[in-house]
Amino acid sequence: MTKIYDQTTTGLLLVDFYNDFLAEEGKLYPRTKEVSESVNLLKHLKAIVDEARKSGIRVFYVPHHRSEPDDYDNWLYPNPNQIKSQKSQPFAKGTWGGEFHPDFQPQKGDVIAKEHWGSSGFANTDLDHQLKMHGVQKIIIIGMIANTCIEATARYGSELGYHVTLVKDATSAFSKEAMHAAHEINGPTYAHAIVTTEELLAAL
Repeated sequence: MTKIYDQTTTGLLLVDFYNDFLAEEGKLYPRTKEVSESVNLLKHLKAIVDEARKSGIRVFYVPHHRSEPDDYDNWLYPNPNQIKSQKSQPFAKGTWGGEFHPDFQPQKGDVIAKEHWGSSGFANTDLDHQLKMHGVQKIIIIGMIANTCIEATARYGSELGYHVTLVKDATSAFSKEAMHAAHEINGPTYAHAIVTTEELLAAL
């Protein structure tokens, strides 16, 4: 790959790096375990974050809303995932599951965007504003999960005019079919680059 990721215009987006997704004891880990382990998810996430920091690429946290039991009680149209999450309470506010995984703690200079309620990290948050204020034009998106928050954030980013890179072995999903749809069917319709971790590291 050509080295297109200049440190002054590139941002690395860490989507939903919570214990409930990434730690073995997390509420949602059992549902992603097969796919996560097949792509060596944690190893690849660490490698990308480490290399981005070494390269001077700014890191942006894109966190999901940390839930409370009555969040959606009076909503007119919560989506199906929000209804399901009200029962299981992943990323519950004030709990271990809703904390960032210990391997990915924010560091000085990182930006933590406002929490997103649905799938997109852009909708109803300050992510676009934060990226623009830091001069970011190209976004590399990694984290959880491929066919929901990663796809929604990446697609929205593309429509806002960002150059979008997906890293297909630095994300996971609840099934192999969902991963295939995210990277082989849907991703090519909006992403400017769909790469492996190895390919990305060579380009940073």
